[in-house]
Amino acid sequence: MEIVKGILIVIYFLNALAVIILTLLQSKEDAGLSSTITGSSTNNFFEKNKARTKEGKQKRWTIILSIVFAILTIVLGIVYLV
Repeated sequence: MEIVKGILIVIYFLNALAVIILTLLQSKEDAGLSSTITGSSTNNFFEKNKARTKEGKQKRWTIILSIVFAILTIVLGIVYLV
């Protein structure tokens, strides 16, 4: 059981590090007040294919790794209670 705990902790820390790095690499999404004034359109080619861009992939991986992080937190909590 100690080996399983050790492996889970290593995966947990690597996952946490990956989430931190991906979060810091992401760019700010909202344009703020300037888009409200200028009336930026969201009906263009870039907005429709945003998930295929580098930023879209980073966002998707951040969400996936965050969910894995939450699941690992619960699993580690259960393992340490046993």
